[in-house]
Amino acid sequence: MSGPPPWLSRPARSRPRRPLLAALAGILVIAAVGGGIVAIVQAKGRPGHHHAAAAATRSIRSAPAEPPRSPAGLPLASPAFALAGAGSPHADTLRVRFRTPPRAGLLFDLDSGRVLWQRNATLRLPIASLTKMMTALLAVEADAPRTPVMVTRQALAANGSKVGLLPLGRHVSAEALLYGLLLPSGNDAAVALAQQTAGSVAAFVARMNARAAQLGLGCTRFSSPHGFYDSGNFSCAADLAVLAHVVMAQPRIARAARTLHAVVPFPIKGGKLYLNNNNPLLVLGYPGAIGLKTGYTEAAGRCLVAVAQRHGVRLGVVLLHSPATATQARALFDRAFRDVYHQRPVPEPAFPVGA
Repeated sequence: MSGPPPWLSRPARSRPRRPLLAALAGILVIAAVGGGIVAIVQAKGRPGHHHAAAAATRSIRSAPAEPPRSPAGLPLASPAFALAGAGSPHADTLRVRFRTPPRAGLLFDLDSGRVLWQRNATLRLPIASLTKMMTALLAVEADAPRTPVMVTRQALAANGSKVGLLPLGRHVSAEALLYGLLLPSGNDAAVALAQQTAGSVAAFVARMNARAAQLGLGCTRFSSPHGFYDSGNFSCAADLAVLAHVVMAQPRIARAARTLHAVVPFPIKGGKLYLNNNNPLLVLGYPGAIGLKTGYTEAAGRCLVAVAQRHGVRLGVVLLHSPATATQARALFDRAFRDVYHQRPVPEPAFPVGA
């Protein structure tokens, strides 16, 4: 029996698919491009197309940038006081070297903002009781000198340095507590003023951070009204210089800060409280010293914001974690008054070693 016809026995050949797929893909691409062109042409033909496109472009370009935020997460305003040269140590007018320098510092003109010397001016560090500069500012902005302030158990329980003798449940004038805050650096006075000003310590700390953002203090965050606890409480030399300028513009604070000894009315036996300033420049009699605030914790080290005035020139010094705040502040002030403002040296008392 003969086999199947040749056309049945010949194996079927599969046609190549790649050319076909390529052709189909090409058709689809052409169709898509054509459709896109038609859509573009139609869109261009619509009235107002150019205006809409231009408006969209302007909207993208004019979208406001997100404002910078403070360390507390609040919108940051421009600095309340311009420091010319902060962050540019190569441009400093003075070159002052210390055998053991502070971790950070700044020497500046308190009125013009001219920076004369700096070291790590924007380095964030714990600031201990320098915190009380902001506490004083908010207190005097909120209450008149004779405003009665209740002394609470929370105020009496404050740790660290204290005014002492605060009478539980009695009222003390805001001015007496301001002196207790700035001269002996009373943490109890800080808590009492915070509660009077904002109703609670937590609410007051929120106000501190809001005020810092309003003043443009970009490396400052507060966690208490006194600075006894270092966690979450920090600033930098540049911010503290701005704050010093703002604080010294308050007559009540400036008057208290330059007072070496004060006697204030107080609801205790005898009716008076005697307070002594712990600012080393005032204590040691540095000529022209007029403030401002000291601070110390183990983490922050010895800190000082000092202000001195001679012949109409007001200078400020910020020292953070310094081995000798008084000696280093005096060296900076002396160099500036002599070499920058060309004032004759004045007789000065001797400072003890390590002051």
